[in-house]
Amino acid sequence: MVINNMAKHDPIKGQYIYLDIEGVEYRVYYEEAGEGIPLLVGHTAGSDGRQYRHLLCDEDVTKNFRTIAFDLPFHGKSLPPYGKKWWAEEYNMTKSFMMNFPNILSKELGLDRPVYMGQSMGGHLAIDLASNFPDNYRATIAVEGALRSAAEYVDVGMAGIRYEFDNPNVNRASTGAAMMLNISPYSPEESVRETQWMYMCGGPGVFAGDLYYYYYDHNVTPEEASKIDTSKCMLYMLTGEYDPNTSPADTKKAADVIPGCKFQPMEKLGHFPIIENYPQFKKYLIPLLEEIKKL
Repeated sequence: MVINNMAKHDPIKGQYIYLDIEGVEYRVYYEEAGEGIPLLVGHTAGSDGRQYRHLLCDEDVTKNFRTIAFDLPFHGKSLPPYGKKWWAEEYNMTKSFMMNFPNILSKELGLDRPVYMGQSMGGHLAIDLASNFPDNYRATIAVEGALRSAAEYVDVGMAGIRYEFDNPNVNRASTGAAMMLNISPYSPEESVRETQWMYMCGGPGVFAGDLYYYYYDHNVTPEEASKIDTSKCMLYMLTGEYDPNTSPADTKKAADVIPGCKFQPMEKLGHFPIIENYPQFKKYLIPLLEEIKKL
């Protein structure tokens, strides 16, 4: 086979790893680039690790951080578990599974106290990991994270959420279209359309099932949040000013009760800052990574 060395390639390596999580074996896909401090990055509900393609190609990040973007089971290239009748069960993502996943992935990859960063659902997880597993991570970064999510969806219950986002009578493109309401008007159309495309690619019922964690199982009380020890695991919080689901005010409520937490609102960004406008998001990320290098 002849390889064209003049062709353009991304500096990303992808492969599969088998993880036993809560008694089930999953074949999990992940991509990585760079070297140095391990940085695990978690995607939003109903999407996958492709959201981090710009980050993985950014030498300003990867020159100091071994950056690892994973697809949760049922997402992207991580198929449902083989040998288990997953189709006979209603899919709901739980807080327990969300926390176990990066812990087990880190262990199997031999990572030494990685940094974890996630957005939206992944941002909520950054808070849960700092709260429950501070010894496992040197820092976590919650992008669009909060103690709890918007009440209007909480009030409709999972039946209402499934009716809207897992309805066989509604074209799957509607989910992608709905996500456009959460994006900043300043984000480039190419990135907006790419975000929409990713959401149209999700498996049936997965986005709705992920929202079980996002709207219900994640919820952290102010009392629980006040006990997060940022001297063990530093918690950073970043939220776009155009996010209608998790506003800067929502994130600030969390940061205000967590001693030592650092919060920064982000101008001209919405609910998907890492993919909707990476150059703008990078302005806020790089100073945090520089600080984390010194921890």
